[in-house]
Amino acid sequence: MKLIVTGGAGFIGSAFIRLLLSSEPSRFRIVNLDKLTYAGNLENLAPVSALPEYRFVRGDVCNAELVNTLIDEENPDAIVHFAAESHVDRSILDPSPAFETNLRGSFTLLEAVRQKKVPRYLHVSTDEVYGSLEPPLEADESFPLKPSSPYSASKAGSDLLVLSYFTTFHCPIIVTRASNNYGPYHFPEKLIPLMISNALEDKPLPIYGDGLQVRDWLYVDDHCRAILAVLEKGKEGEIYNIGGSRALPNRDVVKMILKATGKPEGLMTTIKDRAGHDRRYALRSDKIERETGWAPQVPFEEGLKRTVDWYKANREWVNRVKSGAYQEYYKANYGG
Repeated sequence: MKLIVTGGAGFIGSAFIRLLLSSEPSRFRIVNLDKLTYAGNLENLAPVSALPEYRFVRGDVCNAELVNTLIDEENPDAIVHFAAESHVDRSILDPSPAFETNLRGSFTLLEAVRQKKVPRYLHVSTDEVYGSLEPPLEADESFPLKPSSPYSASKAGSDLLVLSYFTTFHCPIIVTRASNNYGPYHFPEKLIPLMISNALEDKPLPIYGDGLQVRDWLYVDDHCRAILAVLEKGKEGEIYNIGGSRALPNRDVVKMILKATGKPEGLMTTIKDRAGHDRRYALRSDKIERETGWAPQVPFEEGLKRTVDWYKANREWVNRVKSGAYQEYYKANYGG
């Protein structure tokens, strides 16, 4: 199976490539198209980068000429679209990159799929498009979209654009929406990698507001297995939710991280809540389980231990990605 993977140097995209090429390299040829923004890191792909089945191309998904050239060269069986500006906080500080990459980039790929007749296009999205849900509500794939941030609005817009290409042009598209991912190689700006990184350095752990925002947690390899299952067994024109079935308040997650790192709870620091902060996300994943047989395999406690152990063993990787511009972002977002 020949795949073009966009954003393959990012956290989830690189995990997907590692999973496929480490487990069954003879089954796949993968071309990784990545712009290498702040969160794109080729070190994430070191275990597979020398394989003949892997090719890296540095470039922007908004570049139609490059995208069309790659499709002509590779004649892919599918495009798996991970590339996105994916952090809510950054979209609040500056919304424009989220709309440029998430909307224009998706449009560029869809036009290429339509014109070049690519056999399959899988669009990776997020549960954040459903917005904040009051308990006991859980969003299934038909649930109304109510995004709250520039990031989630850009993802909701790109989801609708993708679905319109199925309805109008009969393009062979599929959309997946996953809950919060965590695991090794995660850039330290989202909750779990940030808190692990700060705890290991004995730095304050900044918690927004009361810390009772609820998120469903999904180990990244479980997410990648789900994407492969949908790629192989999913139905065109459909949406598939992918949840980890483990919803926890942020403050509880941070306490578990402090326990796993052997650090005191006194490192937790309350800061002003971010603008438009969603209170609770909740997904139903019975559709993907029913249609593909996928189910999450890694319990949260085990996945968190694996993640903490990885960050302990890879301090140099963490130090490199936290240098330079990261420090400016951290100060702007958390006040120092």
